[in-house]
Parts: sequence; structure tokens; C-alpha cells
Amino acid sequence: MDAAVVTGAAGALGGAVVDELLARGTAVVAMDRSSGRLTALGAREGVHVVAVDLAQRAAVQAAFAEVDALAVTPTALVAVAGAFAPGDLSTVDEDGFEAMWRTNVASALWSAQGAAPLLAHSGGGAIVTVGSKVTVTGTGSVAYTISKAAVVRLTTLLADELRPQGIRVNAVQPSTIDTPANRTWMPPELAAKAVAPAAIAKVIAFLSSADSAPISGAIVPVYGDA
Repeated sequence: MDAAVVTGAAGALGGAVVDELLARGTAVVAMDRSSGRLTALGAREGVHVVAVDLAQRAAVQAAFAEVDALAVTPTALVAVAGAFAPGDLSTVDEDGFEAMWRTNVASALWSAQGAAPLLAHSGGGAIVTVGSKVTVTGTGSVAYTISKAAVVRLTTLLADELRPQGIRVNAVQPSTIDTPANRTWMPPELAAKAVAPAAIAKVIAFLSSADSAPISGAIVPVYGDA
């Protein structure tokens, strides 16, 4: 059975991606830190759960070895795992920068490193990462924006490196996402324009499917009205 590996699966966007993939008949390997939400995902038909700290290379390598032992054929990696933290130039510090780098960049890098051999072995596939609108326009949190810019460049770099193995690599570039966590700080006018996770998930599902076979190295804006 074909399956997509989704990191950050217990989060708002990750959960929406899991829902969309299952609705399209694709099995899911859900990766995230151990939590009640991850356990609940594992109770759903078609979902295999792997608890892992995605910022730790050795842990991610072990997690993908576990995926390799499952009775599924990985055809896609959707690297959703990530986080946001506020902070401008005057307030950013070592701990905040390190946290954003590990959560956003390291998680995507180690996941791609773990998934690529499995995708190549199955004849190719797709990797989809998640960037951010602030990497190309506007103002944003310094540490967060730098980390997401690195994810975008990682995407285009891997698109060229993995193309000979039949692996396509693309990114979605959301603006503000309408999540419960973001609604704790968003003013009402911004919340009204934020993009629904389910809408982004549809774009991600397309990029992870065979329907997007000609596309690699693309950074797809999913800004909505924000």
C-alpha cells in the first residue's frame, strides 16, 4: 500500500494534511512528538504512528528504519513539522534562534535525509516542505523568517539533487494560517484573512501526488487573502 509520511502530524496543519490524504485513499505514517493527539491519530484506519523528536538526526534515522519495516510503500514525505516564535532584531537571542533552527530547518533536513532512500527504492516520489510568505515579502519574526528561508532554499537544493532519483521536491508558502494557536494573538481583521489549514492541505496533497509529476523545485504561494 502506498503511504505518505507526514511530520508534525499532530499539529493543526499536519492534522489537516492527514485528513486530506486519507480522504484521497492514501495511507499515512504520522510522525510527531509523543502526545495524546498523536496517539489518537494512530486509532484511525490507514494511519501508522511513529513518535519521534524530529530535530534529532539519530532519532529520525531510527524512525525511518521503522517506516521501512512497515507493510507500506512510502511515496511521499510531507515535512510539516515546525513552529513560530515572535522576536525582532532587538530581542532575538541565541536560545530563540537555535529553537527555530532546530524545529524548522533541522526537522525538514533530517526528515528528507531519512525519506529519500525509501522514496528512491520505491521508484521515486515527492517531498513537500512548508515555507512562509515572510521569506519573500513583508516583516516578520527574525529567527522564524531566517529559518523558513533556509527551508525554502533546502527545497530548491534538494529538487536538483534528488531529481535523478525520481524524487520531486516542492514547497508551499503560506501566509498566516488559521490555527487555534495563531488565533490567541491574531487581531480579528487578520484572523478573518488567515488561510484555513484544510485549504493548504489540498495543495500539499496535489504536490505529493502523481498528478503533479512535472513539477519540482516550485515554491507555491498559498497566501489566501492574508
